[in-house]
Amino acid sequence: MTAPRTALLPRPRAAEVLPDPTGPRRRPWATALRAAACGVAAAGPVIAQVTGYAPPTPIRFTVLANLLIAGAFGWSAVRTWRGGRPLSPRLSGGVLLLAAITGLMYHLVLVNYGGNPPPQTDRPITATLLLHTVTPLTVAADWLLLTAPRTLRLAHIPLWLTAPAAYLALTLTRGALLSPGTPARYPYPFLDVDTYGYAGTLTQSLALGLLFAALGVLITAVDHLRPNVAGWFQDRRNRISPPAAGGLK
Repeated sequence: MTAPRTALLPRPRAAEVLPDPTGPRRRPWATALRAAACGVAAAGPVIAQVTGYAPPTPIRFTVLANLLIAGAFGWSAVRTWRGGRPLSPRLSGGVLLLAAITGLMYHLVLVNYGGNPPPQTDRPITATLLLHTVTPLTVAADWLLLTAPRTLRLAHIPLWLTAPAAYLALTLTRGALLSPGTPARYPYPFLDVDTYGYAGTLTQSLALGLLFAALGVLITAVDHLRPNVAGWFQDRRNRISPPAAGGLK
């Protein structure tokens, strides 16, 4: 009785076994960029807390948004390094919307809100730059360069808006628990119940919520129109890679 034919064939050495092209791939450049984005988003709140940025620092939307962005990008960097699947568009789109709200609200609203921005001595330039400019631009660059287009959906927008809604509930609850006259009882002037009352504050919050929803629609529309830059880099890498070895024909 003869041995099976497969047993007679030489066993290939480990170095000769080609990796599975369908298996997970590590992307060191993407990992490095996302790890850097995580560091930038985390550095802003740390510097703000140490330098006394616009107290009370921990309750400010900008600081909490940057911490959420840092956590999401840290997890994304780990998944990218392991060759795992990208973050769900439900999460990545929400992070992008948070970053857009942080940057646009500061540059278009807060800096022009007459007399309401805190004094310059309470807003260190480094913390302000990281929190309101560098982090949003980094998140936008990751979205445009490292993610596939046409993944965001209008159905995701209500989920993305849960973070601003939760912040509103946290701010109003905190303000109700603090005594009247407490400094910085409400961290933003348009959320000041002492000035506008609950009806006025909720009305302004609803208007902002509608603007945030419109911003989510705009982001989704741009996502369906933008070019597939990440796919272009992937195709280019595949073209310059050596062709896989095949059997004799």
